[in-house]
Amino acid sequence: MSVQLSALHLYPVKSCRGLSVTSAAIDAFGLVGDRRFMVVNAADGQFITQRTHPRMALIETTLSADVLILSSPNQGEVSVPRFTGGTITPRKVTVWSHAAIADDCDDAAAEWLTRFLGQPVRLVRMGTAFHRPIKSHRGPADDAVSFADGYPVLMISEGSLAQLNDRLIAQQQDPLPMNRFRPNLVVSGCAAFAEDGWLRLTINDVALRHAGPCARCAVTTVDQLTAERGLEPLPTLAAYRRDPTDATKINFGVNFINETKRGILRVGDRVIVMP
Repeated sequence: MSVQLSALHLYPVKSCRGLSVTSAAIDAFGLVGDRRFMVVNAADGQFITQRTHPRMALIETTLSADVLILSSPNQGEVSVPRFTGGTITPRKVTVWSHAAIADDCDDAAAEWLTRFLGQPVRLVRMGTAFHRPIKSHRGPADDAVSFADGYPVLMISEGSLAQLNDRLIAQQQDPLPMNRFRPNLVVSGCAAFAEDGWLRLTINDVALRHAGPCARCAVTTVDQLTAERGLEPLPTLAAYRRDPTDATKINFGVNFINETKRGILRVGDRVIVMP
């Protein structure tokens, strides 16, 4: 088995459209540039995602060395510094049940997003005061996560998606692209769902540790190009991918924690699965 890293994806703003890149740096929170920004309710700081706001899939993101750009064909664009500078306005935010302190971005970004989503929201970024330990794991104390749902890295194999699409096609349903599942790492050269059993692996000397399966939600039913919501893939996945210990969960993809806190991943890198 010769497994390769076949694609890399960043999602600069949690639940907005992602980017495909050819290389990505690793830091203490996972892939640099991944989910370092988040949209929150202006009143209480609660995070907002495509689960309740599928239109977020239409917000395009672009990263330069110093700037994040949000854009939409019908609303133009707005730019935000990627890193904190000048006066800092801290804001208490909540991701699921975890509260943290983030840096509030400027009013221009908030106004742009408020118009787009039709409700008062703010854009926040991870700053120096941000701290979010990984929930319910037994790893080192310095393991941390960004604004991602629970873990720094999500991996899916091309074989897993191909098997799902074979089932969809057999049911006269349209096959789905990988972007429905919003992985960071896509790998090729292995059997479907081989990644489920990979407890440890390295990619270009970056060590990753298995952190459990990814239980899927309604975001997978949102077309990432049109924001239209359908039924699939959850009914099809439910027929053969229910969690053996919790039948309410439908798994597709695997969460990993990067034990290496500094490194580079590149498309084409060999994936070495540890015995």
